Amino acid sequence: MIKIPVLIALLFTMLLNTQAQPGRWIGSLHRSDGNNIVFHFEWKKEKGKDAWYIRNAKESIRVDNMIRKGDSMIVHMPVFESHFRIKVQPGKCEGVWIKGGAYKTQVMPFTAVPGKKRFNTSTAATKNITGRWAVYFAGNKKEENSVGEFVQKGNIVHGTFLNASGDYRYQEGVVAGDSLFLSCFDGSHAYLFKALIADSATITNGTFYAGATYTENWTAQKNSQATVPGESVKMYLRPGEESLHFTFNDLNGKPVSILDERYKNKVVIVQLMGSWCPNCMDETAFLSSYYNNNKHRAVEVIALAYEYSADWQRSVNSLTKIRQRFDVQYPILITGVPVTDSLRTEKTLPELTPIRFFPSSVIIDKKGKVRKIDTDFVGPAAPEQHAAYTQHFEHYINELLKEE
Repeated sequence: MIKIPVLIALLFTMLLNTQAQPGRWIGSLHRSDGNNIVFHFEWKKEKGKDAWYIRNAKESIRVDNMIRKGDSMIVHMPVFESHFRIKVQPGKCEGVWIKGGAYKTQVMPFTAVPGKKRFNTSTAATKNITGRWAVYFAGNKKEENSVGEFVQKGNIVHGTFLNASGDYRYQEGVVAGDSLFLSCFDGSHAYLFKALIADSATITNGTFYAGATYTENWTAQKNSQATVPGESVKMYLRPGEESLHFTFNDLNGKPVSILDERYKNKVVIVQLMGSWCPNCMDETAFLSSYYNNNKHRAVEVIALAYEYSADWQRSVNSLTKIRQRFDVQYPILITGVPVTDSLRTEKTLPELTPIRFFPSSVIIDKKGKVRKIDTDFVGPAAPEQHAAYTQHFEHYINELLKEE
């Protein structure tokens, strides 16, 4: 006979196991100003284990590193240095999202409930924002400092913003009446955009919310010819320089040099990146696939990582996640110089003018000379620009490979 306390404990355990029902959930990161950042995820059971699939438009992020004890769960994001600590309750979850940083750790309250609508509105759209837009953040209308690209079907909107520092990745949302709502969460980015669509060519009263506290105003004008000015992130070789000379340790502590025999008489792409950087994640996915398909063609890739801190183990842990996530088979080297160091370029790649943008790439020809410094990467959240970048990149490498 099962004793009453034991029976109660068994029933309680069974209840806990049914609280997190598989299906679609809406998560909310709570800001103190009430502008909560919402996102959609699907909760599944796979071989008896929990898994989340965080959805942002066409992106699906599989999250399966979860530790569960009773009604408590720790959910580790697969790439970035962030995780959730939550309590699973009937029909809801409550807890916090914790994200590591260069200077401090960010903590935001988090809740989630079953649901299918990212933004809980049934109001039909009275405006359509499909197209390309010149976007002005913080009221700067002296130049087109960003570009917005959106596709709207009914009241559902997908798109992104692009500027000289990269893109804002996959944004998803709705147009309710004449109001626009977009959001994104990928483990690093936690973004919310709101705005009023004044007419077919004007977006006004926009506010951009990022993380726990950041807020910025924005407006936009429809412009099919809008471009992103890139000069502010350009890098160059310093006068008198033509090659790079560096040696850093890989994730196993083994020194790797650009002068090693492995890289002689080959075209080499030197990727400047960090595990904290969502656009670097997109570029790593691109370069990893490219390298795995082309490494037989005298092409090599080396990643130089500039992390949040000089802590070796912290850097190894973060970079190992990105290596495993994207099956990176080329060396990832830890520079040991934090991304926040104002002298990061002088300490690592003194042949270059200051590194202003991550990700960037330095392309080296078969003779070991720098032929191009590439700061133009565009991620797949802007599919047309990403396709154009991919085509240009592959053509350029092919031309270098033809050289003797």
